[in-house]
Amino acid sequence: MDAIPRKLISHRAAAPLAGSIAVPGDKSISHRALMFGALAVGETRIAGLLQGEDVLRTAAAMRALGAEVALDADGTWRVAGRGVGGLVEPADVLDMGNSGTAARLLCGILASHPVFAVMTGDASLRRRPMRRVTEPLAACGARFATREGGRLPLAVEGARDALPLDYRVPVPSAQVKSALLLCGLNAPGITRVEEPEATRDHTENMLRHFGASVRVEADLRRRVIELQGQPELRAADIAVPGDPSSAAFLIAAALLVPGSRLTIPGVGLNPLRCGLFATLAEMGADIVTENPRVQGGEPVGDLVVTHGPLRGVDVPWEQAPSMIDEYPVLAVIAAVASGTTRMRGLKELRVKESDRVAATAALLAANGVRVEVDGDDLIVHGNGRPPAGGGVVATHMDHRIAMAALTLGVATEQPVVVDDAACIDTSFPEFVALMNRAGARLAAA
Repeated sequence: MDAIPRKLISHRAAAPLAGSIAVPGDKSISHRALMFGALAVGETRIAGLLQGEDVLRTAAAMRALGAEVALDADGTWRVAGRGVGGLVEPADVLDMGNSGTAARLLCGILASHPVFAVMTGDASLRRRPMRRVTEPLAACGARFATREGGRLPLAVEGARDALPLDYRVPVPSAQVKSALLLCGLNAPGITRVEEPEATRDHTENMLRHFGASVRVEADLRRRVIELQGQPELRAADIAVPGDPSSAAFLIAAALLVPGSRLTIPGVGLNPLRCGLFATLAEMGADIVTENPRVQGGEPVGDLVVTHGPLRGVDVPWEQAPSMIDEYPVLAVIAAVASGTTRMRGLKELRVKESDRVAATAALLAANGVRVEVDGDDLIVHGNGRPPAGGGVVATHMDHRIAMAALTLGVATEQPVVVDDAACIDTSFPEFVALMNRAGARLAAA
């Protein structure tokens, strides 16, 4: 597959978007499938694995830790695992590229294995804080050393006799929760993690899929996950559903371009990942789910998206855990809605690949949208029609900012240019090809 050009331009679509466009596999599930396959006994076969740079970094890290990871000619991945506690010390530095998910979850695995490892990443990842996982993980007996501010490069000396963890996550984070549970796999007894709001539960689902004992209790105030440590995970084949975060850009394009009707088959519909879809329904979006089914423990369906009028809404902060990656593209959709959309409590977006609150506001402002930032709230004033466009957007090495800007360009009067789109390869290398197949006009600038 050809690499995405650094500078891209998005022209207004010449006709309504149409057809059936399948998106690549879910990135969150792909990371976890490789990791759990490496921790299981036997060979796990994975169909539909996302082959973006982020996931390929995870595959390389699992190889470095002793698992056998191979890609068959038919696109199926095979992982021959070493069992819980069986990973070996890597011979070289683990380079996680741009993937915060891979880096944080891997901290959890390494913390309870008696190995020494060093982890780094690209310039964007090296700016992102890791203390939120290293501090609670240290309670198992692991030792971490990082740059100032808890940033990569990071060295970890895993615990020889790891202790189980009991931790309340202060701010909802699926990455922190997952890192703690992965650490608990190689510790005796019960590891207990409490989260104040439910976050995506792919890790819990996959633990069960591979044979671990997991108990979940939830009420209106908290959600508690308890994991029995030191299970013998058994190899289990996985079919990765389509990534709802990738589908979001095709959905947005169809909602932006008049007359569009687009089908996106096989999308993962985990309710803890689909806050965007609920928000779009409140805005009046015509999105119908067909052929609902369960695939590898995850709900899946075919989405049919039809263009129609949209209205601005108030998005409460409680919605954030279920749509944390979708705010940039939601802001783009809000730009063509009638009225004001206020997205509240986006503090977590300040420490993603970029400061996504500031970057999203700049994206919109550069293309004629009236936008405000009020503390950690993002406020978008739509006027019921596409904005003027014509802006050049700085992506700050953030793939979701790049894709959101290019999606906006399918509807604006003047083209939208992004200064560096190469980062899209980290999560959605097929983005340009699939958008153009649907009827967008993206090209090298």
